[in-house]
Order: sequence, then C-alpha cells, then structure tokens
Amino acid sequence: MDADSEQKNDTIPVAPTEICVENGEDIVKVSNMQNGIDHQKYLNGPDQIIPCDNYISCTPGGYVKIRMGSRGPAAEPPVSVPGLLNRIVARYPNDTALATKRDGKWHKTTYKQYQERVRTIAKGFLKLGLERFHSVCILGFNSEQWYIADLAAIHAGGYAAGIYTTNSAEACFHCLETSRANICAVQDKKQLDKILSIQSRLKHLKAIVQWEGPVDTSIPGVYSWEQVMEMGSKEPDTQLNNILKSISVNECCTLVYTSGTVGQPKAVMLSHDNLTWDAYTISERVGDLRPTYDCLVSFLPLSHVAAQVVDIYTTLTNAVTVYFAQPDALKGSLVETLKEVRPTRFLAVPRVWEKMHEKIMAVGASSGAMKRYIATWAKDKGTQHHLARINGQDGSSCGYKMAKSLVFSKVRDNLGLDRCTTFVTAAAPLSPEIKKFFLSLDIPIMDAFGMSEAAGAHTLSIYPKFKLDSSGEILEGTETKFDGSTSINGPGEIFMRGRHVFMGYLNDEEKTRATIDDEGWLHSGDVGRLDSNNLLYITGRIKELLITAGGENIAPVLIEQTVQSELLHVGYAVLIGDKRKFLSILLTLKAKVNSNTGDALDELDTETRKWVANLGSKATTISEIVRTKDPLVYKAIEDGIARANKHAISNAQKIQKFAILPADFSLNSGELGPTLKIKRNVVYEKYKDIIEGFYKE
Repeated sequence: MDADSEQKNDTIPVAPTEICVENGEDIVKVSNMQNGIDHQKYLNGPDQIIPCDNYISCTPGGYVKIRMGSRGPAAEPPVSVPGLLNRIVARYPNDTALATKRDGKWHKTTYKQYQERVRTIAKGFLKLGLERFHSVCILGFNSEQWYIADLAAIHAGGYAAGIYTTNSAEACFHCLETSRANICAVQDKKQLDKILSIQSRLKHLKAIVQWEGPVDTSIPGVYSWEQVMEMGSKEPDTQLNNILKSISVNECCTLVYTSGTVGQPKAVMLSHDNLTWDAYTISERVGDLRPTYDCLVSFLPLSHVAAQVVDIYTTLTNAVTVYFAQPDALKGSLVETLKEVRPTRFLAVPRVWEKMHEKIMAVGASSGAMKRYIATWAKDKGTQHHLARINGQDGSSCGYKMAKSLVFSKVRDNLGLDRCTTFVTAAAPLSPEIKKFFLSLDIPIMDAFGMSEAAGAHTLSIYPKFKLDSSGEILEGTETKFDGSTSINGPGEIFMRGRHVFMGYLNDEEKTRATIDDEGWLHSGDVGRLDSNNLLYITGRIKELLITAGGENIAPVLIEQTVQSELLHVGYAVLIGDKRKFLSILLTLKAKVNSNTGDALDELDTETRKWVANLGSKATTISEIVRTKDPLVYKAIEDGIARANKHAISNAQKIQKFAILPADFSLNSGELGPTLKIKRNVVYEKYKDIIEGFYKE
C-alpha cells in the first residue's frame, strides 16, 4: 500500500492480513516474513486505521493519513502501542522487562506482569475519570511507575504527557492545562506540592496519584499508587477492552512538550505509528538486537522524546530489559549503576560523555609515567584501528589486540561498559574531539539526530559507517531534502518526511503549518548537508545563527567546540555576535558540584584547580579569579582563544573579547535544560550587562 492509496472502510486491518478470533482476542497474522519469522500480532482489537486524507491534525481526537511506502521499512505494517505490548508479551511472557533497585536489591518485572499492571492502572485511571483524548501528565524520575502510567494512559484512550521534574509550578500548569489533564501522576511530595499549588486553577484535573513515599490521602483528589492499583483490580475489563478496540494507529497517543526556549512550550502530538515505527526503524538500523539478552540503563528524562523512543519503545520492540538508574544519576551515581548492570547498549547526552572524558583524564593525570606511556601507546593503536575501519580497511593488528587487553578492557570495566556494543550520543552536538578521544579508547560513539516533531530519530550511525563530524546516517524509509540549495545534498535547511513526522501541535494549527508544509515536509530549523554515504552533517541551527553587523552568518556551536578543545578546563562556552561588529564569548570554568542539589559550587573542580596551580596562580575559586581578573588565568584563556582563532575561516569568525562568568552553569540556576543543553536566551538575559560591556566604545 503506498502513501496515496485510498482507504474506504471504516475499520481497516493494516497490511495483508487474515483476521480470526481466538479466546475473545483478534489475532492478525501478517503475511510478510521478517528474519525468517512469520510475525503474529496479538491484539486486544485489530490495529486499525481511521480513513483520513490529511497528514496534519491539531485537534484532540483527530486522525492523520499514514505515509506508507511500497517497500522497505516504510511499508512495515503499522502497530498500536497496546498491539506492540501484546506482541512482546505473547513471545516473552516470563522474561524480564523492567528492573528497579530497592533496598540494595534489583526487583524484576516480567513482560506479563508489566502488561497486567498497565491494564490494572488503566482501569484505575478510567475509574478516576480519565476521558478519551484527555491526558495523564507524569512528573517524576524514570521508574517502573513512569512506564506503567505512560502506557496505561494510552491503553485507556488518553494521552501520555511527561513533565520535566525541574519545571516550576507555573510550567507544570501550562502542560496540565493545555493537555486537558484529568490525572497527574507524581513521584513524591516535592512534585505533589507543585501540583497542589495550582490545583484550583486546573479545570480538567480530577486526581493526583503519588507513587513514592508517604501519601497524604486525606487531601481531596490525592491517591496513592497502591490505591489506584486496588481500584483498577476491582474493575471489570469491559470498558477498557471496548476502548482498546476503538483505538487507531493513526491517532495521537503521546504529547511531548518542546523546550520552550522561544515562547511557551508546544505540545507535539505523536501518533501510535509515529512512535512504534520510529522505534522499528531504529531497531532495523542497529540490526543485532538480542531479545531478553540486551539491556540498557534508563536515566535520561523520559519527558524528552529521545529517551521515550529508545527507553520505552525500542526496548519494547525488541524485548530489551530496562534497568532504572537512581534519581541522582546525573549527579554522580550513574557509573556505579552502569558497573552493576553492565548494559549492552548505552545512550547518553553530550554532557554525560564529557563528564566521563573528564574522569578518565583525571585518572590518567594521576598515573605514573609508565602507565601514561602505555596509555598513550594504546590510544594511538586504537585510533589507527578505528580510522582504518571507518575508511573501509581491516584495521586489525597485534598492537591493537594488545592495547585492547592491556588498556581498553580496563577502561570499559571502570565505566561499566565492558559488555556494551552500541554507544550513542543524542539531543545536542558532541565535539568531534571528544568522539575521537573515546574512539582511541575503543569506544566508538555513534550519532543520532532528530527532534520531538520527528518522534525522536531521523538519523543513526552504526559502526563502522560513520564520521567523527557527522550527525548520523539517514534512517531508511525516511526522506530528506535541503531548502535553499541547488544541490540535492545541500547545504540548506534540513527538511524531513516520513512516518515519524508528527501530527501537529495540539490546538495550534498556525504553528503546525509553519513547521510542516503542504507537501508534508517537516522544517527542522537546522542547516546541514549530506555526503555520498548518506551521512548528515549539521552546520548550524537557524535560530542560533549569528548574523554579524557585517552580514556574515556564523554558526556558534563549531566555534564554541573549538574553544573548548583548546581550553579543556572551560565548562561551557557561549558565542556572542548577533547584529554586533565582532564576536565575543562567555566562558565558565569547571566547578565542583553539590552532590545533593546538583548546583555548581564556587570551588574549582580538582583538575581545573591543578591547571590553575600549574599556571602559577594560587586561586581556588571562580569568584577569586573573576574578582581579581587573575592575570595568569586570563592570559591562559587569551592564549587558548588565539589558538582557536587560527581555525577561523574568516576574520569575522575570530573571537575578539571574552569574559569568565561568576559561576558554572547548572539545571537549577536555569542556564541548562533537562538534557543539559544550553538555554541561550536565558544566558543572554542573565549576563546582558557583561555582553553589552563587550561593545561599549
């Protein structure tokens, strides 16, 4: 069936099928063979497509046309979220789906138990008053309850909508109100208090469900997780099953809120097919996923689309076991969890890779001369091996094998990545220098590029088909073109099309049509190009482009990364220059972090303090360096920027002035988003006086 074929029945089972009824359940037997297996989808009701001629819908309860292809991944029969869960439960009922550490022990949940709990909570949600096409908002750290609440909302015919734990009460209000939330599931009292402070203004909210810690159920509308489980267990299956039979793969099931760096966050409407198909194409690209053997650690915010499509849906598609990290994972406990679990796949954001890099560098700096010599030798062998593989050569050598045994295996052991075969970075650009560093240690980090509006991923590289400066290989079954370019390979604004492209922004047709054009192309806002190997290169983001007073367009990220590669003890770099006569840059120095709050402290971190001491300075804090304009530190920074300027392609791209900011960035101070990306507008506003000072005559 191609994208333009007409659908004339009210309920159309997808793909070439035969329908039969067994024990009250429809079983759809898919005729096509994959990997030698005749796949059967065990469904509560037939996965159906509601006929529709539009690729866009912004209204609750709307449907969209699925952009089916005639062959390859684009022709894969659609499957709903409940259908996907049923399929995996039928194949692996007693294998571990989820694992949670409590009281020092890992407590495991099988796929059968997973589904039973999803259905029970779904019935509880219905009893609490969840209406069709209204949302269940979820506010808490990654956990079994997060997953169950998400899938339960979808099973019950509502929308699942994650909220970042760092959101203020007012930011939570925006998500709850715009999604017409009937229920809000919260982790603990801290998050409960946020919702209670705005509860009276939420006209659709009927219940708040807390899943962790003591719950004050005397508060009207507040329930414990156990109460909802008990409530659901007493309800018959009739209402839930009827709703499941009404669900269509081309209706919305999940809302993902954008970061809101410009205006209020928008609710991205993702259909069942958007999520399950993107998870399928990711799985096809990875290629060697091993059901019930593979595992990963879930720690990135599930409110972010990358974590959702990988941690929830790609794992479900392939029966990959999910282990939940501790809530303080990004404050320091992640590596300990990795060492316990020893995941086979690992997805992280750039800041996590950068922290690992800093840790390895610190260990290396404290080693003896002989160990440092061996490490340098091993890294040289690792780099030679992998660069040869990237260029299509064998790359094997006795030196590489020795280095793997002597050095690389120990590095992986210390990171908990000794069993890992896929390393991925996503959500923001990772410096090629950091990627090259890990490559030299036998850890080839692959890039994925996408956005909320593309259900997560549009590209993903798999070793050895990648380049250090690329953003991944285009996923099969998707389309890419470049606006404003005479060449089909760009450069220009990246446009995307395929079954992963979202339905629309909830109740916002104007912004939807500004993002998806009449031909169904999603305008990414990123500028890039393709090479002959179908690898995508991101050269800038339109909203971040700096247009100097002289009219030159400058992408800040590449220049910022160059500065950071020359100055290893700079934490963050933010380039300034839009509508200005020259470029300047704001820099932070790496500081110690409060392990309880995640706040950046004034005290320099250990390696930065050593660097400062080696310069001859006695400073131990950022405030001391900034207050005294420490001449030794400022001269070192100036020299590093001079080295970075040698890489500039024009004089207009050279940095003329810099400032060291009084504190490193953090989530709590507002400069970083939940995936640790810089919020540029926040930085511009917070340090506007410093910025204006650069340009005073």
